[in-house]
Amino acid sequence: MTSPSSQSDREKVVSKLPPWLRQELKIRTAQLRIDIQDAVHQGIANWSALASAPSPVDTSGAESFSTWLPAGQWESFRSDSKDRGVSLTQGLAQAVRLWLEMNPAPTVKRPTVVRRIVVCNQKGGVGKTAITAGTAEALAEDPETLHPVRIARQLARLAPVDLEHPEQPAPTTTSLDLEDLPGLGMRVLLVDFDPQGHLTKQLGQQPLPIGGDSLTCHMAGEAKGPLSDLIVAIPDDRFGDRLHILPACTDAFLLDVRLSTVRAREAALERALSPVEADYDVILIDCPPSLGLSMDAAIYYGRRRDTEQPGASGALIVVQAEDSSADAYDLLTSQINDLRDDLSLDIDYLGLVVNLYDGRRGYIATSSLQAWMDIKDPRVVAIVPDLKEQREAVRVKQPLFVYAPKGEQAVALRALAREIS
Repeated sequence: MTSPSSQSDREKVVSKLPPWLRQELKIRTAQLRIDIQDAVHQGIANWSALASAPSPVDTSGAESFSTWLPAGQWESFRSDSKDRGVSLTQGLAQAVRLWLEMNPAPTVKRPTVVRRIVVCNQKGGVGKTAITAGTAEALAEDPETLHPVRIARQLARLAPVDLEHPEQPAPTTTSLDLEDLPGLGMRVLLVDFDPQGHLTKQLGQQPLPIGGDSLTCHMAGEAKGPLSDLIVAIPDDRFGDRLHILPACTDAFLLDVRLSTVRAREAALERALSPVEADYDVILIDCPPSLGLSMDAAIYYGRRRDTEQPGASGALIVVQAEDSSADAYDLLTSQINDLRDDLSLDIDYLGLVVNLYDGRRGYIATSSLQAWMDIKDPRVVAIVPDLKEQREAVRVKQPLFVYAPKGEQAVALRALAREIS
């Protein structure tokens, strides 16, 4: 059936499609950034142009499906279906399947140089580990499945804080609708570079034993085997075999001491990780709250390489909307700038992530957030709310995207992953 359209010269069409075919159409159009109505229009046009109907499609369990087509196309399609001896439901299913066959899913775009994201802030407790894990999970999600995203680049400029009424929270964003988008499908390695091992434990893994092989041993030139033997996969269907972690070892507490005797110690992390770089699209380093030699090595690892585009790799700085984060930020950027100058490096800032934000905390939170937004370079690329889901996921030792894949924190982290991709 059809009904008059309010969309220019289109008319609303109501028919049926099996749920599996409708879902495949929804995913493919999202992958290709095409409207469903345009895909159905093209599929029907291609089907009608065939010399004969293609092989039948299983339409059992078909459910109501509606879309908008150019005026007259549905009546013409109805006539073609009658001539070919197929029902409208079967003809539409064949047309949709034909469009899917002619428009295959895009392959995941792989970087020519592995991207290296150094997640840092020398202040502890800002949530670097949660941001590192969540960003990696968002990057590795299944590209054949749709996930809710609210794009971070649409963050509105904050309204100025009312200094006469500081108790009234300022708005943080405009109201944005969620958009279902395919996962990014990246091959991702998480490196737990913090001897406390929070990232390792949060993801349900065990730290490497003292006395065995570890990242510290590889950085100190005392490797006991291939680094790849230490890497483990994070098991879940939404990540496939794309999300891996190099677990922490408590011997990293002595890393700065051991690095002090290593030649070209700034490059020690790069030397250690280079044998596995070809296996990944993105490597994220969860840095310790430190400004020592290990942090120098992490910053050096995130520098822009000769064949890289600006902004592909670099430092992602996690802060909170409170004063002590600002003090720590100044110390960290001073260290990064010193390395830039001393070693003539190009080190890019990927942005600021304001984590654990809750505007209900009043003037301190809202005015601090405004101050972060005013920096501009690096700019705020995500505001992640302070909600219970992340803490609960940590308690049960599950990835956030497994425990609460549709929660606001997961939605924000998917936006972050796209913002820095």
